[in-house]
Amino acid sequence: MLKLNNVDLHYGMIHALKGISLEVKQGEIVTLIGANGAGKTSTLRSISGLEKISGGEILYEGKNISHKADTRAIVSFGLIQVPEGRRIFPDMSVYENLLMGAYLEKDKNEIARRMEEVFAHFPRLKEREKQLAGTLSGGEQQMLAMGRALMANPKLLLLDEPSMGLAPLLVREIFSIIQKINERGTTILLVEQNARMALSIAHRAYVLENGKIVLSGTGEELSQSEDIKKAYLGG
Repeated sequence: MLKLNNVDLHYGMIHALKGISLEVKQGEIVTLIGANGAGKTSTLRSISGLEKISGGEILYEGKNISHKADTRAIVSFGLIQVPEGRRIFPDMSVYENLLMGAYLEKDKNEIARRMEEVFAHFPRLKEREKQLAGTLSGGEQQMLAMGRALMANPKLLLLDEPSMGLAPLLVREIFSIIQKINERGTTILLVEQNARMALSIAHRAYVLENGKIVLSGTGEELSQSEDIKKAYLGG
C-alpha cells in the first residue's frame, strides 16, 4: 500500500532522513520507533507531502506521490495524518472539529454515517459533542484528533505519538482503539515513543536512528530483541 524507496530529506544543511526504505501492506499496523530526533515525524511529514523529499521516491497504492504539489491531493487519496500534539481547534465544539475532518465529503448522509462510527469508537466524544474542544482533557483531545481523522474515511492512517502526555490507563485505552480501527479495515502507520505498547500491537516494526533504519522485523521479534530491550524497553 505504501512504499518508501531510499528517501532522503534535508532541512537546509541538516540531513534528516538518509536513504529510508520501508513498506506498509494493506491491513497492517506498522510502527516506527526511535529516540527523539531520529526522524520519525519527518518520515510521516514526508509521506503527507508536508516536507518535500530531496531524494528517493514515495509510492502509495503504486502511484508516485513524492512530489505532489498539494498535501490536499494526498489527503484526497485516503492518506490521513493525526499530527503530534493533536492540533485540534480549541474554540470550536467537538462536533465542529469532527465536521472539519469530513471537509472533502459532500454527501450529508455519508458524513452522518461517519459521525456515528466515530462516536461508536469514542463514546466520550458523543457525550461532549457540544463542548469546546479546548476544554477537553488531554486524552479526550487525542480521541478527538483521531476521530477527526476517521471522518476523512482514511485508507491509511498515520499516527504521530498518540500516547504523548497521557496517563498509563489512557495510553492502554488509546492503543486498544487503534487496534479496533485496524480490525475494521484501516491500515495504520504508527510513530510512537512508547516502544513497548507500539510493538505489542504492531504486525511489523522499523527502528530509526539518526535518520536511518537500523533494524526491522515483526513486532514480536523486535520486542524480544536484546538490543531493543536495552535501548527502548528498559530491559
